[in-house]
Amino acid sequence: MDSQGEHPKRRVRFEDAAARLADHVDPFVSVFRHGTLEVELYMPRGRDLQTAHSRDEVYVVLRGTGTYVHGDQRDPCGPFDVLFAPAGLEHRFEGFSEDFAVWVLFYGPEGGEEDRGNRRHGGDRRVAAPALTDGAEVPEQPD
Repeated sequence: MDSQGEHPKRRVRFEDAAARLADHVDPFVSVFRHGTLEVELYMPRGRDLQTAHSRDEVYVVLRGTGTYVHGDQRDPCGPFDVLFAPAGLEHRFEGFSEDFAVWVLFYGPEGGEEDRGNRRHGGDRRVAAPALTDGAEVPEQPD
């Protein structure tokens, strides 16, 4: 429960976040927090001036296209792509369309989480996800 006796938010609508962002000077607005997780809507305009962050982050592209520059790598990105930036990595978006919008999920401790590889979590029977590596193909999963 929050301080007003209501249940915490469990759904954030893009339209609501975008409306809040329209009245904001910055190209981002925080829309949700829980523990170490913070979710923002980010819609850069003109140039993306962000710098490396002190926590790990995940981007989920909602709409538009662009190029995700991370370290010395450049990858095209578009709707429904999931992008990762470990704490401390220089990254930004370039050549993005006017409608470009991403959810940004910051999480974990300052300095980022330790990479523990593909470990299973307490009885989880799902197939472990492949590690995200630049240029690597995702292996097909058996039926």
